[in-house]
Amino acid sequence: MSMSFHQRTLSASVSCQGIGLHTGQAVTLTLRPAPANHGVVFVRMDLARPVSIPATAEYVVDTALATSLGKDGVRVGTVEHLLGALLGLGLDNVRVELDGPEVPIMDGSAGPFAYLVQTAGVRVQEAPKSFVVVKKAVSVRDGDKEASLSPCDCFRMDVAIDFHHPLVSRQRLELDFSGRAFVREVSRARTFGFLRDVEKLKAAGLARGGSLDNAIVVDDFSILNADGLRFPDEFVRHKALDAMGDLALFGHPVIGSLKAVKSGHALHLRLVQQVLADPSTYAVVRAQKRELERFGFRLPDFAAELA
Repeated sequence: MSMSFHQRTLSASVSCQGIGLHTGQAVTLTLRPAPANHGVVFVRMDLARPVSIPATAEYVVDTALATSLGKDGVRVGTVEHLLGALLGLGLDNVRVELDGPEVPIMDGSAGPFAYLVQTAGVRVQEAPKSFVVVKKAVSVRDGDKEASLSPCDCFRMDVAIDFHHPLVSRQRLELDFSGRAFVREVSRARTFGFLRDVEKLKAAGLARGGSLDNAIVVDDFSILNADGLRFPDEFVRHKALDAMGDLALFGHPVIGSLKAVKSGHALHLRLVQQVLADPSTYAVVRAQKRELERFGFRLPDFAAELA
């Protein structure tokens, strides 16, 4: 069986330290190997009794400014970049330990998390992967914002943004994840914000950890970061990363085509919830004996990403 059809976890534990984008609190994050069928689970280790929160849609408690998970009154915020990295690199089973309420923002992208995975190494497990296979088109809208999933032979994304700003106008990104796309095309794209909004957020007690070290900041006419952009269209690439992190809330990688127009965390969550609410729109397929390949599906070459 191809490596793409087996579940994957880390070969070793690996840690990093940083600050939360919104809380400004210092936090240590540790990624640990986990057994087959464990999934990605966040664990708040700073509490008298650690609380485990699975990274699935039913545990989402907030989508304002970031995706936050919660259980029993305990929260973990800004999970989307880490979840995007784990999905993009094919990790199925990871225990994510934190000693604070928010995943560290690092440089504002998923690049540092991808680096952590590559540093720890990946262990292929005996159990077969499961995939969410989209069977019927599902779409959600909010005004001129739209997010949809439709049947496809692989995981494909078509993401478009338009902020009506000279530097962040119409941008569109189309990616097919049957090749080595995530690390090269998406992982290093950073979160971004407009200076006028950052000032309002900080006045409201939010974005306390935000700085030019972990976000692209744009004023009315220019990019304030001295080093500029990593990609000419870094803004839409980051939106693709956010969407991947939110699609990870299915709990399994998706085989389907995502179209996202001016969408955000709230709309992505609604899309995931709408799919899960109608069993006729999807199937969870275990990849045994190359079943998916036999039906013509093309899966991401995760092994090549880590070569």
